[in-house]
Amino acid sequence: MTVYLILAAMFGLFMAWGIGANDVANAMATSVGSKAITVKQAIIIAAIFEFAGAVLAGGEVTSTIRKGIVDPTLLAATPELLIYGMLASLLAAGIWLLIASKNGWPVSTTHTIVGAIVGFAAVGIGVDAVKWGKVGTIVMSWVASPLTAGFLAFMMFNSVQWLILRHKNPLERAKRYVPIYMFLAGFLISLVTILKGLKHVPAMKELALTTGQNYMLAAVVGILVAIVGKYFINKIEADPAADEEFHFATVEKVFGVLMIITACCMAFAHGSNDVANAIGPVAAIVSTATTGVVGGKSALPIWVLVLGGGGIVLGLATFGRYVMTTVGEKITHLTPSRGFAAELAAAMTIVVASGTGMPISTTHTLVGAVLGVGLARGISAIDLSVVRKIFLSWLVTIPAGAFLSIVFFIILRTIFGG
Repeated sequence: MTVYLILAAMFGLFMAWGIGANDVANAMATSVGSKAITVKQAIIIAAIFEFAGAVLAGGEVTSTIRKGIVDPTLLAATPELLIYGMLASLLAAGIWLLIASKNGWPVSTTHTIVGAIVGFAAVGIGVDAVKWGKVGTIVMSWVASPLTAGFLAFMMFNSVQWLILRHKNPLERAKRYVPIYMFLAGFLISLVTILKGLKHVPAMKELALTTGQNYMLAAVVGILVAIVGKYFINKIEADPAADEEFHFATVEKVFGVLMIITACCMAFAHGSNDVANAIGPVAAIVSTATTGVVGGKSALPIWVLVLGGGGIVLGLATFGRYVMTTVGEKITHLTPSRGFAAELAAAMTIVVASGTGMPISTTHTLVGAVLGVGLARGISAIDLSVVRKIFLSWLVTIPAGAFLSIVFFIILRTIFGG
């Protein structure tokens, strides 16, 4: 049993490292790519908010990681097979994320672990044990989430151009209209945080807020963000020298303030939700190894949450720059106003998905939003060769996770004589 727990901790940390290297880098890429924050600042923000989200609010989402993909009760007679399968899934997903991150491919960590679990379930239990309808729904989200986010980002950036950038005095227009965008950002990002993060915090669970109350709370946050934002915007003075070099230099400073807020909130929501991809299987192994029962109820040890949060921060700090460069710089040139439009569109898509129950990938959503912003400036503003590589990496993710998981499952079963 101790061996299983040690391996679960090691492989779980490796998987969390992969999430930090790939997924978090993705969430921070627009802020870094638009020069609103530096890589060092992104790591500090992630260290605080991703870790806080994972530890404070990550405990409740661990049970959802199986996503109804496989029925664990089919392994009731052989609980050791579930342990081998989850260990194999963690190792497989971690290795694929290492390969993808090193190459700068922004892939979905959720799809990686889903592919891995499908692989071990098909071999360890049988092909019929996999709920293929659920897998099909996940594949459909590959198309739905980038398209939705891309369309919203396209419209959002066009509105910025129409209301602010195409006028003689863009700074004056920015001071007038950016507080409205700030309200929208505050409202949507706090809604994402409430729906995907804070709902897992015990104190928030006890409050049991209705949908209407959640929206009202988000609206209050949005108003506060707009008021505080307007105060700081009004202090920004035009910089003639910078504006001469780049006409919108001062205006972009206004959007830069906004991007720091969105980066913090998205990091908390991401940490609380996506940490489950690493610690969900760890929790299943710990529960099965300590109780001997598949699907048995046991309290989630705090060390598992700390392991997940720590691994995520470590991944971003050591390997995050590769994916941040791809999404933030290589797809299309980002400025704070463009990065803001992409981030806000991604947040909108996540809110819509949370409300409708559509399974989506944060990665696919953000990449789609960045593409939408690029398209608003014309197809020539996008590096299509980079986009082609990203799409190919998406197609390969589930099969790669499944293949690696099958190999590791067979090895583990042979070693431990299951």
